[in-house]
Amino acid sequence: MRAIILEQAGSSENLKIKEVTKPTIRENEVLVAVKAISINPVDYKIRLAEEGLNMMYGDKRPVILGWDIAGEVIETGKETSQFKKGDKVFGMINFPGQGNAYAEFLASPETHLAKVPENTSYEAAAATTLAALTALQVLETRIKENDRVLIHAGSGGVGHFAIQIAKTKGAHVITTSSAKNKDFVISLGADEHIDYRTQAFEEVLTDIDFVLDGMGGEILFNSIKVLKEGGEVLSLPTPKPVIEEAQKIADAKKAKVSALLVQSSAKDMNTLKEMLENGTLKPYVSKTFNFEDMAKAHQQLESGRTIGKVVVTL
Repeated sequence: MRAIILEQAGSSENLKIKEVTKPTIRENEVLVAVKAISINPVDYKIRLAEEGLNMMYGDKRPVILGWDIAGEVIETGKETSQFKKGDKVFGMINFPGQGNAYAEFLASPETHLAKVPENTSYEAAAATTLAALTALQVLETRIKENDRVLIHAGSGGVGHFAIQIAKTKGAHVITTSSAKNKDFVISLGADEHIDYRTQAFEEVLTDIDFVLDGMGGEILFNSIKVLKEGGEVLSLPTPKPVIEEAQKIADAKKAKVSALLVQSSAKDMNTLKEMLENGTLKPYVSKTFNFEDMAKAHQQLESGRTIGKVVVTL
């Protein structure tokens, strides 16, 4: 089968298409013919640095990057029961760990997958994986009806899902983006928009119950300023020492600073499946690339100008 392999960390030019052995499945896995792959910032960040590669893959080289897929089941393990040959499935595979998604075929635990809804394309399904799971796992137990919720970078991958999920909870959603993306984030359900280039959010907002921060750094510390007493900021992803430093500041208003690393979950994938089916969650795919153009997909994300999601098709 064809796969995109990485022999060493570095630029997107290090991503090479090669023929490799098709994976075999374990008893609790299914073999998926991959039709679409979603690309995330974590993909290029791990590609860039040996530290990232070592964290996920140890000293194994070459590696196959990627975690987000949609495709068709072509073989099932003896201990699987949720899927049959021919089923269309989607999911985030083995995260954190070795997903091996940049390939024509992928072995996945059935506990990381859900069926693709009939009203959803492979491209849209693949897009509704890591970023959507992150938004869901962050917000599901942390916000409630009428909470004032601030979502930074609302036009991005996680942000555009988070706005929609927060609205299903009945929250009042405020989001930041550039002015050119105001109409987009409002169309997703945001109640208020702040142009981060011309307005300092910490100077105009108060009494926020929950902040989702995907930026870190100064944005994290300024987010503490807008919290009401007992509020929470969740930062993605932020090193533990930074979280601890921020928590010391938040203690003054009895607020909480936390972090989260998204986890593969069939239960949560099925929640996303239901939201896709009933129309409460709509992924936005701004760019689609062919498998042969994976390097261009990485370059698009690295530009920092992506609205919604980037998907690669096979």
